[in-house]
Amino acid sequence: MDEMYLMNNLWIMVAFILVILMQGGFILLEAGSTRMKNAGHIAGKTVFTLGIASLAFWALGYGLIYGDSLGGIVGTNDFFFGDFTTQVDGLAGSVDFIFQLAFAAIALTIAFGGFAERAKLSVYIVFAVLFSLLVYPVVAHWIWGAGWIGDLGKQDFAGSTVVHLTGAMAALAATILLRPRIGKYNSDRSSNDIAGHNQVYTALGVLLLWVGWFGFNAGSTLGVDGAFFGYVGLNTQLGAAAGAVAALLIAWAVLGKADVPTMLNGALAGLVAITASCAFVAPWAAVVIGLIGGLIVYGSMKFFEKKNIDDPIYALSVHGAAGVWGTISTGFFATPALAEMNGGQAGLFYGGGFEQLGVQVISVVACGLFAFIASYVLLKATGALTGGLRVSEEEELMGLDISEHGGYGYPENVAYAEKQGA
Repeated sequence: MDEMYLMNNLWIMVAFILVILMQGGFILLEAGSTRMKNAGHIAGKTVFTLGIASLAFWALGYGLIYGDSLGGIVGTNDFFFGDFTTQVDGLAGSVDFIFQLAFAAIALTIAFGGFAERAKLSVYIVFAVLFSLLVYPVVAHWIWGAGWIGDLGKQDFAGSTVVHLTGAMAALAATILLRPRIGKYNSDRSSNDIAGHNQVYTALGVLLLWVGWFGFNAGSTLGVDGAFFGYVGLNTQLGAAAGAVAALLIAWAVLGKADVPTMLNGALAGLVAITASCAFVAPWAAVVIGLIGGLIVYGSMKFFEKKNIDDPIYALSVHGAAGVWGTISTGFFATPALAEMNGGQAGLFYGGGFEQLGVQVISVVACGLFAFIASYVLLKATGALTGGLRVSEEEELMGLDISEHGGYGYPENVAYAEKQGA
């Protein structure tokens, strides 16, 4: 068997493992960014929704994305994937399948950021199935399958739109329908800070996501031939670093304090922003894209706060606003050589005119609107099936650990508090 074929498959298996381990990063990020009484719930739902996403992707999701296209809208075959003899993009079919599955699972986890601390467990279960079958596969087919946006020459190397914007728009639909957490906003529309319980968890979660992102972006080269994955990794690192620095500096300048959560979100915003463009831009542009991503995430966080949209994990800002910027950025910065290598046209700043920029904007509008509207409708249907999306006031106040699972994520701490009469 060809040695390069084996090396490519080995690399994508490693990349798959890195992307799956990002779920551990999300567990720590989300649990640390919310209150102790919901930590066990957040960790548990991440694991079981990964299971649901995997089964749904195996049954129908992969075929809906990569099957023969029906009018550029959705795939129509390769359901219940299991033929070990197939080859896709120079890889064993099974290797390609699980790598793509990991991306679908990340999109679902991003979406669930908008549900935090107030959604019923049953809602997670039903919506995980619906999102995995009716939202993510459609957008992914449009861009990565044989869909109409891909035919326009859309540049989205690893998923600023497909994964991050799609998940963020579902999160937006959830935050609107679920309404803010108890105590988040006052009658005069002013807000109260509901601090996460463990900033160290949050920081460690971000670092794990940062490491996993090399599987996400560099793995999307789908091989080791030419070592182009190293170039993609370089741009990924520079984008993340610039996002972290920019967010820290703007928070320090505006607030007078070097706010750690803002800096962490800046690093993630830099990663999200460079995800679309990592294979299309020069390293200096990766720095610029990450810097702007870090600035955008700070402004976006403040914007949603003022609009009384309660987003505990900042999914709308980190994955939504930064995802939009990352997608559009290739329309400015894509170099002629890299565009020729990876698809699409050169960006505006390299003499490519407005053609690629226009394609990027169209894709953001079309995919963002579809993901939001479809998620909103499906969440309405989910609420009808589950008797409402939100837990009762009493259950929310006691915490989802005990109300949904019958035990606390930190039982020793709770026992100590009860002993002290707290």
